[in-house]
Amino acid sequence: MVRFQELQVYQLAEQISNEVWFIVQSWDFFAKNTVGQQLVRSVDSIGANIAEGNGRYNYNDNQRFIKIARGSLHETRHWLRLACARHLLTTEQIERIKPLIDELSPKLNAYLNSIQSKANAQALKIKKIPKNKPPTDS
Repeated sequence: MVRFQELQVYQLAEQISNEVWFIVQSWDFFAKNTVGQQLVRSVDSIGANIAEGNGRYNYNDNQRFIKIARGSLHETRHWLRLACARHLLTTEQIERIKPLIDELSPKLNAYLNSIQSKANAQALKIKKIPKNKPPTDS
């Protein structure tokens, strides 16, 4: 199994998380304390759930955590939309974050599909293992 730090999807989630962190740090107290905290929590949750799922060593658990990460990505999009509407993000910041967010969504789905394929392959192997037959007297 690949370590979570080596997964492209995790590396991208971490990159987005760090971008958001440094942006929110410069906001005033009120913006940081409201939208900022929620945005940082949701974006940090993406990578955290990828890592946690990877550490479960169980395909079903891993899939569940990737689905949670996908939900956190949608929540992050929500907070980014509010930050844009409230003029907390500069055009340059939006142009830096948006392509990363747009890239992460299909990568999360592809990772989820790859885990599903591995789970299916493992299930087929288990079904093919013959059951032990009791010895026959000759």
